[in-house]
Amino acid sequence: MGTTFGLGELGFLIQGLKWTVLLAAIAFVGGGIGGLGVALARVSTSKPLRRITGGYIALFQGTPLLMQLFVIYYGLGLMGLMLPAWVAVAIAFTLHASAFLGEIWRGAIEALPKGQFEAARALGLHYVPRMRDVILPQALRIALPATIGFLVQLIKGTSLAAIVGFIELARAGQIVSNQTYAPLLVFTVVGALYFALCWPLSLYGSRIEGRIARATAR
Repeated sequence: MGTTFGLGELGFLIQGLKWTVLLAAIAFVGGGIGGLGVALARVSTSKPLRRITGGYIALFQGTPLLMQLFVIYYGLGLMGLMLPAWVAVAIAFTLHASAFLGEIWRGAIEALPKGQFEAARALGLHYVPRMRDVILPQALRIALPATIGFLVQLIKGTSLAAIVGFIELARAGQIVSNQTYAPLLVFTVVGALYFALCWPLSLYGSRIEGRIARATAR
């Protein structure tokens, strides 16, 4: 006989939710820092740099996230570098996020009118102040809806971390389901927790996209 789903089981799911949020936050922040570097490299005047970062993006966009988790966790282990599951998972998701965010932000930078670049140069701004004060604020505003959309996908993608033994929300749900023999109830609660986490972000992204569309139409 299995145990009954109660407050203890719900608390275990909430603990898994905390790890899901923490993993997504680490990956998004770390991926954002790396993604900014990737985006700037993709629009640089250096052809080798553009090719290297283009290959980096192609590698992570062209392979399944599950495979990336396997390679980083088990591959590093075979090389003698044994990492805790959460560290390996955080590295994998950060690299994954940096490739996708880098491409999103690269597109936003290139979507700006050429006049913005020319005006910044005419003001005598060098590369760093030009990007920091003129280009990036506008580009990131354009990219905000797509960035939020990727964050939602990243949160849902953390469920794949269970494959290497990391206990996040989906894995916690599986454990509780095996204990209670009530998979429908357990995964309804799991789904509700994912929805409560992702839906406000999706709604915010849609509103931002609508505002940008209205501002562009004026």
